[in-house]
Amino acid sequence: MTHTFPFISVSGAPYERGLAYGRAAADRVRLSAQNYLGALSAIGFPDAQREALIAAVSGEIEAFGAHYLDEMRGIAEGAGVTLQDIIMINARTEVLARARAIMKVAAPAQEPEDGCTGAIILPERSQNGRLLHGQNWDWRAASADTSVVLRIARDDGPDILTFVEAGGLARSGLNSAGIAITANYLECERDYTGSGVPLSLLRRKVLEQSDFALAFQAVMRMPKICSNNIMISTAEGFGVDIECAPDEGFHILPEDGLLVHSNHWVSPTARAKLRDTGIANTPDSIYRDWRVRQLLSAGNRMLTLDDMRAAFFDDFAYPYSVCRPPRLTDRGDISTTVAMVLMEPAAGFLEVARIPAEDRRFTRYSLTEDPVDLPAPAAAPARIPA
Repeated sequence: MTHTFPFISVSGAPYERGLAYGRAAADRVRLSAQNYLGALSAIGFPDAQREALIAAVSGEIEAFGAHYLDEMRGIAEGAGVTLQDIIMINARTEVLARARAIMKVAAPAQEPEDGCTGAIILPERSQNGRLLHGQNWDWRAASADTSVVLRIARDDGPDILTFVEAGGLARSGLNSAGIAITANYLECERDYTGSGVPLSLLRRKVLEQSDFALAFQAVMRMPKICSNNIMISTAEGFGVDIECAPDEGFHILPEDGLLVHSNHWVSPTARAKLRDTGIANTPDSIYRDWRVRQLLSAGNRMLTLDDMRAAFFDDFAYPYSVCRPPRLTDRGDISTTVAMVLMEPAAGFLEVARIPAEDRRFTRYSLTEDPVDLPAPAAAPARIPA
């Protein structure tokens, strides 16, 4: 099996680029929809109620931005699936939570699946003087076969380059204005008690901005159904971490030129105001955050993208490590670090490795160039110098 993710480049108006995207990623879109619709079937959610629920989410998306729904319609037609399928891909977390509430089915006790460890290196700590931003995305191993790298040439704003599950509008990525985003799981007692916009649209909204202030505003202003941690950066030399509750955001600024975050609440204000209900499901979050920070801080040296890469390959406390190997969870799923994503926003590229615990080869994807396969890095795991 190839180590690369399919690369799809589209342009035009929202519907036209969605149509091209759907055609190019049809097999992966269908598989992604099948995976998430299967989760609704698993809790016995009736088809009629599914249609009504997704129609309600569709209305919320259209109210937020009609062009998002136009793009989803194009993806659906291009891939030969329904609009419901595409909405489910983009709102799977929100739809499943509402469905469980309707069915009075409790969310299953979770062994960590959606983990993730992210980091930002500011120019003052970067060897080449450019900001660096990256993430390990921990989720179901099946998503390695449903993800793509999507490049969107836009007439109405900056171009976008995003690593995303096929059919989705955005996940991790950067734009031609030098803004980059990664996101990871958080949980608190306020989750799923109100309405909001799907997280995938929040990420897309950030990547549509030309100004960092407006990207930050989009994260802080948008109502959310559930918690999420958002890391955004700008090639101009700044990054911020925003721990998002559904109705409130708590920002964390860099220290010593570094930002690192995993899956537990860190902001003192957040910890005083809410209860971390996810830490029991992600106990490894405590040391994943610490390990990456220690690896990047050691020696107070100037850092490269390869230093970030090495930190994300860390195998401390294996298999519950920063770089997660495929492993069976209590729910019968296979969980893994699906992808390692490394970005240099000023240069307009990102590098991605598929299931890096098994294959260290990366492909570089660019806003302006064709993808390039890179030589595999050294196999030695990262270590904190004595």
